[in-house]
Amino acid sequence: MCILYDKDNRIAITFMAEPSILKLVLESKSHVWGGSLKVGATATIRLKFLRKKQLPAVFEALEPEARTITTRRSKVTVKKEDNTLTLIFEAGDIPALRAALNSYLHWIRLTKDVLDKIETWC
Repeated sequence: MCILYDKDNRIAITFMAEPSILKLVLESKSHVWGGSLKVGATATIRLKFLRKKQLPAVFEALEPEARTITTRRSKVTVKKEDNTLTLIFEAGDIPALRAALNSYLHWIRLTKDVLDKIETWC
C-alpha cells in the first residue's frame, strides 16, 4: 500500500493486489451539488481490470444503481475507459461517503467473485 499527499492535501492511497490495482483518492471540499446537497467529502476509485471481459459486466451491474439517485446524501458517477473502471463519489458528509463507498465496493467484489466462479466452471 502506498499513501501520498498532493499539494492540495488530498490523500491518494494505492492498493496493489492481483488481479487488479485499486487507487483511492480521498478529498475533502465544500460546494453545492444540485442546489440541495453541500458536498463535504469526495472520493475517486480507479480499478484496473486485467481481464477485460470482467469490466463490462461490473460496469453494467453498477451503472443502473448510480443512475438512479436513491438518497440526497451522496451521488456516484461510474465511468469505464479501456480496462479501468472509475467511480466518483460525492457526499454531504463523511458517514454518507463511507456508506456509499462500502456499498459500491461490496457490489464490485460480489460481481467479480461471481464472474471468477463462472470462469472456473466454464
